[in-house]
Amino acid sequence: MATERVTELTVLRPEEWDGWFDHLIRAFGAGEASAEERELDRSVTEFDRSLAARDGDTLVGTAGAFSFRMTVPGGARVPTAGVTMVSVAATHRRRGVLTSMMRRQLDDVRALGEPLAALTASEPAIYGRFGYGAATFQLQAEIDTSRVALAPVAGAGEVRLRYAEPAEVLAECEAVYAALVPRRPGMLARQPNWERAGLVDPPGDRDGASALQCVVAERDGAVTGFARFRTKLGWGPSGHDGTVTLEELAALDPATDAALWRFLFDIDLMTTLNLRGRPVDDAWQHLVSDIRRCRPRFRDACHLRLVEVGAALSARTYQAPVDVVFEVEDAFCPWNAGRWRLTGDAKGASCERTRDPADLELSVRELGAAYLGGVSLLSLAAAGRVRELRPGALAEAAVAFGSPVAPWLPHGF
Repeated sequence: MATERVTELTVLRPEEWDGWFDHLIRAFGAGEASAEERELDRSVTEFDRSLAARDGDTLVGTAGAFSFRMTVPGGARVPTAGVTMVSVAATHRRRGVLTSMMRRQLDDVRALGEPLAALTASEPAIYGRFGYGAATFQLQAEIDTSRVALAPVAGAGEVRLRYAEPAEVLAECEAVYAALVPRRPGMLARQPNWERAGLVDPPGDRDGASALQCVVAERDGAVTGFARFRTKLGWGPSGHDGTVTLEELAALDPATDAALWRFLFDIDLMTTLNLRGRPVDDAWQHLVSDIRRCRPRFRDACHLRLVEVGAALSARTYQAPVDVVFEVEDAFCPWNAGRWRLTGDAKGASCERTRDPADLELSVRELGAAYLGGVSLLSLAAAGRVRELRPGALAEAAVAFGSPVAPWLPHGF
């Protein structure tokens, strides 16, 4: 039987980064990262927020965080720790390494005054016990463009499209992205160097597809949208059978959005359009002639944790007036446990400690899932994860927590 040893946690030093990153790559079972990927990952690493877990002199775990600002309902951009690069060596599983890193990390996040922590989970089953709930979902589709038509949209014909080298129009594309950030909960304001992530294009990762391509949309001389994509030519018994893979699409208005989708549907020699990581309420779903031949499906994206319940619930607005007392369970961050009174509406909110009787009982995980408005408290209650103590409180809170647009995490980290 292995002897239990205490894992030491230290802050990552720049000279340790290569070994730290190599450990991460091995833990995820991936091949060698390209020089381009390594350079970008190093450039966005926040060393003072990166942890190394050691068993003696042996590196056995990694964890990091990015200093993001996430849009929440109402449009505010709330400081959010983007939890990332979490790994534990296969030789040290089930020894408390992950728990010790999560404990240290959330304590640090709280000390920095960030009300939220977010992550994308390689294994979703892991993070619920640390208080994270699945708060956003993403749409994937495989569209048979040879048999699916798009309905016309007024003004789409007035949009001018042109090919451009992705790097040469990066600033214009980032301006479009920045304009969209306040419009949808879950979106992240770009931090320095993150704009380059969408351009990483190592040939070894293309699987026979083209290099990254970009089409820019313009109206009245101004850039109003863009699409980044790859094409892969294929041939079958009946002729051409190519595939377009969409990497990113952003548009400031419905006409631009429709023009970009029309372009992607109509590229010569292509019969399939693959999408991933799109908002679950993406407008193209209402333009297609046959949604079944688009094979839509969804999966979890952003897992969110309220690090400071009061500050987090006060930071967003609510689409209907709400006055409700939550009894919150949070064993991992006990400073959140207890009763909180939330009062708010579309103009603002306040959430303070209270001794008043509780109206709803739930854990911090459910609050994280419902926080951005994409998961209904009513749905969580139907699953037995929210308990109504005052009749009517559940419906009141569920309506208030909703969002008119689906929350969306635009990229991983």
